[in-house]
Amino acid sequence: MSNIILNADDFGRHALINAAVRDGVEHGLLRSASLMAGEPAFDEAVAIAKAHPALGVGVHFTLVDGRSVLPSAEIPSLVGADGRFRPNHMAFVRDYFLGRIRRDDIRREFMAQAQKIVHAGLTPDHVDSHQHIHILPGVFSIALDVAASFGIHAVRIPAVDVGEGGFFTGGVGAIVGRLGLYTLATIARQQARHRGFATPDHFAGLVAGAAVTEDYLVQLAGALPQDEKTTEVMLHPGKVDDELAQLYAGGWEHSFTSEDAAILSPAVRAAFEAHALSSVNFAALAQRCVHAS
Repeated sequence: MSNIILNADDFGRHALINAAVRDGVEHGLLRSASLMAGEPAFDEAVAIAKAHPALGVGVHFTLVDGRSVLPSAEIPSLVGADGRFRPNHMAFVRDYFLGRIRRDDIRREFMAQAQKIVHAGLTPDHVDSHQHIHILPGVFSIALDVAASFGIHAVRIPAVDVGEGGFFTGGVGAIVGRLGLYTLATIARQQARHRGFATPDHFAGLVAGAAVTEDYLVQLAGALPQDEKTTEVMLHPGKVDDELAQLYAGGWEHSFTSEDAAILSPAVRAAFEAHALSSVNFAALAQRCVHAS
């Protein structure tokens, strides 16, 4: 049987995202979510996670488009006086490679984010990041260090297959960006496995159009090889598109509700059963690696 991790990102950012996660684990196929420690709906998300043991929770390391856990005085190269990070990964990458961001600040903020989640009474089973910032050279090693210090031994590797539909769509900048992400993620996978971290074998959901839909998951179920490997599908489910779009810097034309519907879809459940796909979380992935070793 193959494993598939349907992971809901941005858990804790808004009650409408939390509601989708709760419904997804109670009535659908969702078994994994990534929690943002600095966002307003954090406490509610923690309560949902505690009430649903089947839901694996990861640390969604955040350095862009969000709020820090530490005060700005302790991480001055990361945030402004308002406690907010840079608006997007492009601004972060530019300043990071220009030497305007201190790695010590990144380490302190990552530690604070993971610590807040653990002190809330949760046991994270993986780490990933908002806008994939964690796979940047230098940042990735910090992410693994912090994860290991909390006993977390699984990490997202956002290396979407080049053959995935939509990889070469959009302008030149978009294509170059995807190729760059694929390259960095491939290198990160080697580093993670060298350090003993479990990683999914495949990654999907990044370039599936406006959202991961019911049709997309049905087709994916039929396309995956019938082996014992694990595929992660990144999702951003939510209950009201227009309201949630305003949370993201510049707005985000994303169909949160389509992904919510896909998680709950009877057709997707039937496709998973027909193709012997088991919906799991990162704890199952890490456990499989322990048995294999």
